[in-house]
Amino acid sequence: MPEPVLEGCTDGKWKWFKNCLGALDGTHIKVRVPLIDKLRYRNRKGDITTNVLGVCSRNLQFVFVLLGWKGSASDSRVLRDAIARENGLRVLVGYYYLVDAGYTNGPGFLAPYRGTII
Repeated sequence: MPEPVLEGCTDGKWKWFKNCLGALDGTHIKVRVPLIDKLRYRNRKGDITTNVLGVCSRNLQFVFVLLGWKGSASDSRVLRDAIARENGLRVLVGYYYLVDAGYTNGPGFLAPYRGTII
């Protein structure tokens, strides 16, 4: 497990995120697949890709990577699979990873607020 942000942290980027382990996000990598598989690998932008989940510590070191998902799979679906796998991503109770707005808030994952600004 990566080292969490501790109480009293003085790092200007991380001091606001007590118990945070790092961040995660998905990325699409262009691939070549047989014609019969192209529809499943086509992402929302129309490119033929594979969706890769990367999880990094706050020291920018990869601690978990899941690859092989078809480009049509959403980032949230790939994360659910990463958590469900026998040797998958684990987050201890009380700790969390930062995620972008493509994911939902839940135990172990903190997404930005998506409300409207008045």
